[in-house]
Amino acid sequence: MNNFNNLLEKTGEVGYVRMIVNEIVYADGLPSARPGELIIFENGERGKVLSLSPDSVEILAFSKKPIKVGGKVARTGSPIAIPVGTQLLGKIIDPFGSSFDNTSLIQKTRDYRSIEVTPLGIMSRRKIIRQLETGVGIVDIMLPIGHGQRQLVIGDRKTGKTNFLLQTIVSAARAGNICIYTAIGKKKIDIKKVEEYFKENKVTDRVIIIASTSQDPSGVIFIAPYSAMTIAEYFRDRGQNTLLILDDLSTHAKFYREISLLANKFPGRNSYPGDIFYVHARLLERAGSFTVGNSEVAITCLPVVETPQADFSGYIQTNIMSMTDGHILFDSGLFAEGRRPAINPFLSVTRVGKQTQSAVKRSVNRELLSFLTLYTKLRNFSHFGAEATESVQVTTETGERVLSLFDQDTSSIIPSNIQIILLTLLWAGHLNVTSTKDILDYKNRFVKLYETNPSYKEFIDTMLDTCESFNELLSLINRNKAQVFPGGKL
Repeated sequence: MNNFNNLLEKTGEVGYVRMIVNEIVYADGLPSARPGELIIFENGERGKVLSLSPDSVEILAFSKKPIKVGGKVARTGSPIAIPVGTQLLGKIIDPFGSSFDNTSLIQKTRDYRSIEVTPLGIMSRRKIIRQLETGVGIVDIMLPIGHGQRQLVIGDRKTGKTNFLLQTIVSAARAGNICIYTAIGKKKIDIKKVEEYFKENKVTDRVIIIASTSQDPSGVIFIAPYSAMTIAEYFRDRGQNTLLILDDLSTHAKFYREISLLANKFPGRNSYPGDIFYVHARLLERAGSFTVGNSEVAITCLPVVETPQADFSGYIQTNIMSMTDGHILFDSGLFAEGRRPAINPFLSVTRVGKQTQSAVKRSVNRELLSFLTLYTKLRNFSHFGAEATESVQVTTETGERVLSLFDQDTSSIIPSNIQIILLTLLWAGHLNVTSTKDILDYKNRFVKLYETNPSYKEFIDTMLDTCESFNELLSLINRNKAQVFPGGKL
């Protein structure tokens, strides 16, 4: 109450609640209020100015407690700001920077930042030239993601999108990136599962979870991604590369639609308001690769969008596709077939990721995409009962093995160089593979050797750095089979 009275004295304005429509509050008596300004109610709850009219101020309340008609309202004179700092690492916080479940103490800080800022201009941005390894083979080889890229992750519910994102966070955190996972309107149990996954993989010291649940007020859910982006910008300005996950923006859009309809905004397509494109565009434009001091620092953003029954031509889906640098499509049909991850490489796009790959990786990418296209055609042709020639059988068997090589469980993080070595050995016929278990064994043995033997790691990395094409890599591996897998039988 003392803080409320101080605000009244500071601004010289006192407002009164005139009408309440769910989470939208209309107040009189605040002539100097500005859109986006933080508002404090008499009971200590917060709100944000949505719009102004000649006779009232429209406020979005962030309160779970009921606001009373006739209650006093005070301006703060400031936009919504959240605490930022390294003390947030390893914590789960709400969109206001407080402890999510009051189980972890958040140290106080004097460093606060507004959640609404103007994105940096073109003069501060750099070309995306560094690859961010996800640890997922099919993505790192065929759909590479660059540091600073905005790559949409799209697909039906329960097709493995979140599992892929968690693997990416673990891989990025181990590489030294700061990772921020934003849960937008999720269940508490799902948020706890995410926290446990990070603990199991021992990366909590480089991860921040910003959580809003489906029981939170719509306004709190709405500001969650903006708060997450603000924290990412803090680490960017400190010179640290940041990976930001927004899970998911289709839920975010639904809650904003609810807010807009309550506020009597004119509904457009699918009842979404006309400014829904701006709502997401002003958020995603804040990510990218930037010049900070004398170095290049990036905010890599992976927004998630859910599709209804594999339809990715919907309003929100196409809106966000147009804002991002590509998309990774999780196919429900492939998921039903047992593919993990269920990524469709033919309907997925990476617009700037391939420029981050080395010459040999781009060559492998082209060869693999061409081969899988042929394999898919031959497999579809065989469904008609056509007799397969020997060459068709070889192509089909090799295709099955390549797809099996790309299968990964959620606990598996595989360096892209090892994926390429395994793919090349498989292509050249040096791997004695008769089942999926054989491929899994080879993966485990090569990864262990790569991660525990520095000289072997240097040999593999140097070999891939000096190669210019896939054919050159095949020749090198044929000549150096004993060194590629020392002490083991291929």
